[in-house]
Amino acid sequence: MQDVPSPARSHAAPATVRPPATAVTAPEHPLALAPGTSPDDAYEAFEAYAAGRGVTLYPHQEEAALAILGGEHVVLATPTGSGKSLVAIAAHAAALARGARTFYTAPVKALVSEKFFDLAATFGAANVGMVTGDIAINPGAPIICCTAEILAAQTLRGQLGATPANTENDADLVVVADEFHFYADPQRGSAWQIPLLDLPGAQFVLLSATLGDMSAITRDLTRRTGRECQMITHAQRPVPLTFTYSLQPLTEVIEELLTTQRAPVYVVHFTQAAALERAQALTSVQVTSRPQREAIAQALTGERFARGFGQTLSRLLRLGIGVHHAGMLPRYRRLVERLVQAGHLRVVCGTDTLGVGVNMPIRTVVFTGLTKFDGVRQRHLSAREFHQIAGRAGRAGFDTVGDVVVQAPEHVIENAKALAKAGDDERKRRKIVRKKAPEGQVNWTDKTFERLREAEPEALTSQFHVTHAMVLGVLARPGDPVARMSALISGSHEPERAADPHVRRAIGIYRSLRSAGLVQHTPRQYVTGGGPTVTLETDVPDEFALNSPLAPFALAAMELLDPEAEPFTRALEVVSVIEATTPGPRPVLMAQQHAARGEAIGTMKADGLEYDERMELLEEVTYPQPLAELLAGAFEIYARANPWAAESELEPKSVVREMIETGMTFSELVSRYSVARSEGVVLRYLTDVLRSMRQIVPAEMRTDEVEDVLTWLGELVRQVDSSLLSEWEALSGAASDAVDADGLTDAELEAAERRFGDAETPPPFTANERAFRTAVRGAAFRRVELLAREQYAALGALDGDAGWDPQRWADALGPYWTEYDEIGTDGAARSASLLLVEPEGRTWYVTQILADPDGDRDWRLVLEVDLDACDDLGEVVVRPVSLGPL
Repeated sequence: MQDVPSPARSHAAPATVRPPATAVTAPEHPLALAPGTSPDDAYEAFEAYAAGRGVTLYPHQEEAALAILGGEHVVLATPTGSGKSLVAIAAHAAALARGARTFYTAPVKALVSEKFFDLAATFGAANVGMVTGDIAINPGAPIICCTAEILAAQTLRGQLGATPANTENDADLVVVADEFHFYADPQRGSAWQIPLLDLPGAQFVLLSATLGDMSAITRDLTRRTGRECQMITHAQRPVPLTFTYSLQPLTEVIEELLTTQRAPVYVVHFTQAAALERAQALTSVQVTSRPQREAIAQALTGERFARGFGQTLSRLLRLGIGVHHAGMLPRYRRLVERLVQAGHLRVVCGTDTLGVGVNMPIRTVVFTGLTKFDGVRQRHLSAREFHQIAGRAGRAGFDTVGDVVVQAPEHVIENAKALAKAGDDERKRRKIVRKKAPEGQVNWTDKTFERLREAEPEALTSQFHVTHAMVLGVLARPGDPVARMSALISGSHEPERAADPHVRRAIGIYRSLRSAGLVQHTPRQYVTGGGPTVTLETDVPDEFALNSPLAPFALAAMELLDPEAEPFTRALEVVSVIEATTPGPRPVLMAQQHAARGEAIGTMKADGLEYDERMELLEEVTYPQPLAELLAGAFEIYARANPWAAESELEPKSVVREMIETGMTFSELVSRYSVARSEGVVLRYLTDVLRSMRQIVPAEMRTDEVEDVLTWLGELVRQVDSSLLSEWEALSGAASDAVDADGLTDAELEAAERRFGDAETPPPFTANERAFRTAVRGAAFRRVELLAREQYAALGALDGDAGWDPQRWADALGPYWTEYDEIGTDGAARSASLLLVEPEGRTWYVTQILADPDGDRDWRLVLEVDLDACDDLGEVVVRPVSLGPL
């Protein structure tokens, strides 16, 4: 086995956060306060800023702002809609006034980038930066927006110092942690705890509507930092809530809410399928009036809806019904949010994404249940989850009250309906056969509802755990890593135990790093000058702990690919390396596996295998995994030298590669594998693969064929939903603009915003000729592959509308099989020299030459491509013209 080359840095490793730049004060940004501004002047500026926005500060906002200006920690646990964002702005202004630096953290990158633009508009572009795993914009700014994971990584490595000489974490910092209840998240909570443990000089502003008992955390903060901690929880909800437990059928409940002017209504489901099914069931309800439907139609002018789910959503929206869940394309989700904000949608059926800060003004929240599957088991909602979702009801400035309705289980509602029908007739009531809860399902009752309604959010529980990233971060910073790691573990918020599993975990990671030669241990008697006994012996790539943990392995593994391979085949192998190091998309993979097993069963039956033998062999059949053996062997060697890589999973797969090889469009992929409900997940995966290819693939491997793939994939993503890609490109462009400058200018920021703002109006599909030609080439060769396998039914499904049914394909190709035994589909058969394009105005005539075994090259498939139709649909539209010998 050939050794895997040493890791190299990703081509787009995020920039290290630099020491803060001096705040820039400008007349149009009155809160961009100069260092040295007094606390009184800073408060007056903040108060004037709020007044200028027509806001009168609530008492809890005044109290929080004054505490922050006084240097105290603030824990703001006030209801949704009570103005926590304005308190965060006060924290940034106070930090600027005393020359300190603030880090604003949020749970997801989308919220981080949104806050970046908001704060840049408030404080000036030069004063605000952003650092994510993908990009770093103006990283030396005094205000930095980032995810909790980024702040944790920078904290561990000691990269938050106020001066280049001071790399310790005792600088004057302010950390504004939004949605701090993520501290208790089992997967991500550790990142929210690390800054609390390892930034003793920092001032913390912790924000959430559902924190629960924070007394232990606030006491620990004061003990560590010497700062007092103000816990502010006494704010009144601007819009009070009413709670109802409903025994009516859900459709009747929604009709009543609509007729009593309690819309918009958000109907909460705990599966995406249930949300869509409910929305479709509501089409029989008179949700909107005719004038409202006309206004919706006007608002939808110019919106593009793809086939499949897009057409379903379009029909629902025009009836005043929205759908909202994480599996949708981002542009569809934002469209639903915009329509709600404009007052057009009266009902939205969605999942509990509403509780994660979705910006939709809702009057009434209806829970269809009080249980959810959390990935491990079905369970009751926690009090925090219940209040996080319920708190979205009631629109400040619009409603005087918000309504929360909880539906009883269906069997309880049906029993109540039967009892009501029986009336007071005891004989009829005794005859009723009462329905029971479905077997195996977790039930809920009115007592469950009452308990959740009255309960305070649970106290946050520590989710601290030791990882390779944590150990390497500590090793990479100056000082004694053993003492610092010991202090982190012993000082964590974990309960005391006789045998601490975190210590055992840290020792195990240390041993793996030492055996890999990454750390060196020197006995204390041989250490001079009081230096550390454990030292890091190699540079560790910054990006291993951020957005692309296996990026260094992908770059190393590309050197194992055969340089003599046919160019197109090598481009596909580059794609396979990137796909193997990019997680997801599970819905497609499961559908591929199902399809592969279906084909395998058919083959085994034809071969006469018995049922038991078929079932045994079927367990070994999975989705396509190109280069699995090569990459698995390479990864095993790589992980020995880079033990942190073992925390990530190598996942060979073929999603993008299959699309390239078969010429599938996005809509065809979604249709083939029946993943319409998860098309947003699929698109995010395609976008991640594209970004990784752009970041990782080195220049020497950027052949014309690889560039064709990059161009095609970029255009495919842009046509489906350009928002994910355009946001990244806009921000990446802004980052490159800021490379040689101390910070972004407002003009540069506005340019990035404009590029992001244009995200939902991509250019015509045919405008990028290179991408379009690659897509046409894929569509042509898809038909060649189906011809080679004599899959005439599949060809008929593709082109039946154009008059080419299965029989016509079979008849046209029949003479070929009398002369040749096979049709080539390898890399040579895909050569660009076998594809001829003749443009005639807005029509292309494409000739794909079949690769016969004798090399005669006399059989041709001719296709007609309508460019206008391609632009209308955002994908290739072809029509067969002829198939036969030259």
